[in-house]
Amino acid sequence: MSASAKKIPQDSQPAGPDWRETLSSERLAHLVKLTYRGLSRALQLRLRKQSVLYGHWTLLRILWQTDGMTQRQLSEQAGVMEPTTFAALQAMEKLGYVSRQKIAGNGKQVRVFLTAKGAALRNLIVPAAEEVNQVALAGIPPEDLAATRRTLLAIMHNLGVDEAAVQAADLPDEAA
Repeated sequence: MSASAKKIPQDSQPAGPDWRETLSSERLAHLVKLTYRGLSRALQLRLRKQSVLYGHWTLLRILWQTDGMTQRQLSEQAGVMEPTTFAALQAMEKLGYVSRQKIAGNGKQVRVFLTAKGAALRNLIVPAAEEVNQVALAGIPPEDLAATRRTLLAIMHNLGVDEAAVQAADLPDEAA
């Protein structure tokens, strides 16, 4: 089976007419995960029409904003390990989306630049992502969307504060 013919699993929501009732008391983290899967799957289906892999989409989005980043910066921005970014960039280079160039005077530092083909993909696949957002948000009142945004941003903030606190607590005591 070719990569474009692979079936994407349909496990983002339970089967049956009362799935909303089933999920109404689920933990928020689980609902966010299921929503993410649904959004990702919808975008994957649209990206597939342009022969763009979902993992490439993430890197392309970052490069459309800041072309010429180092591989390390790109990994950090994408939230993926450097070997994963390296493998994706190799594939993207073969597809003609990016070029990797060593910086004069620093043989280790490699910067990633979009090619004309990689830059042109923006006009093809950003509309697909916008379509996914339109589909996902259809029929939701603007005030509900505003409340959802505020809530998600607050959750992100709380988790960031918690992460910093946990990391600080795990640091060895320098006074000892």
